[in-house]
Amino acid sequence: MSDAKVVVLTGATRGLGRAMASRLMEEGHTVIGCGRSLSGIKELDSSCKSPHRFDCVDVANDSQVSAWAQSVIAQSGPPDLLLNNAATVNPNAPVWEVSADDFDSVIDVNIKGVANVLRHFVPSMVEQASGIIVNFSSGWGRSTSPEVGPYCATKWAIEGLTQSLAQELPDGMAAIPLNPGIINTELLQSCFGSGAAHYPDPEEWSHYAVPYILGIHPGHNGQSLSVTP
Repeated sequence: MSDAKVVVLTGATRGLGRAMASRLMEEGHTVIGCGRSLSGIKELDSSCKSPHRFDCVDVANDSQVSAWAQSVIAQSGPPDLLLNNAATVNPNAPVWEVSADDFDSVIDVNIKGVANVLRHFVPSMVEQASGIIVNFSSGWGRSTSPEVGPYCATKWAIEGLTQSLAQELPDGMAAIPLNPGIINTELLQSCFGSGAAHYPDPEEWSHYAVPYILGIHPGHNGQSLSVTP
């Protein structure tokens, strides 16, 4: 397809990331993804041949992200679409009961992980003054609920980080924080329990979400967007 894009996607092995990877590949785009699950990466890598590529990378590890980005850019060039999707959530608990390790994990993946990916991919995009950056936020990046305070804090941070980034980009680019909506993922199940089943699963979500994401353009720069059915 003439408008095929090179898409870099974090958190590609499960949930929204896995569903987006499949939908994007079906539509003719090149997907370059990463995830922490070695088994998940091996499954993707064996079933999705070149030019698609999937690597085991912990986005919270800056040196791993740096090496991955250098290899990806050398092979495929700067991405047309950068999707910072990887995220984790704290076990449900009041803020004062969340352990330091659990709090650190959420911060490391949800904020530092996004910053690491931006640090190593965005310069090549800025150099050619093109490309769309989508940092996945949440409804909990614009509102709050009890017992997910650390997660809310990270997604509010993504809103601010992304809008600041948007002000730094050259014309022809865009950075937007995206609320994907409420989807029945493992992350939601950890918060909602059986109530998560009332919401669309990632496969169903991808049918309307991927076209929406592909439609984001430089005119959206800095806007807080939301996916709706």
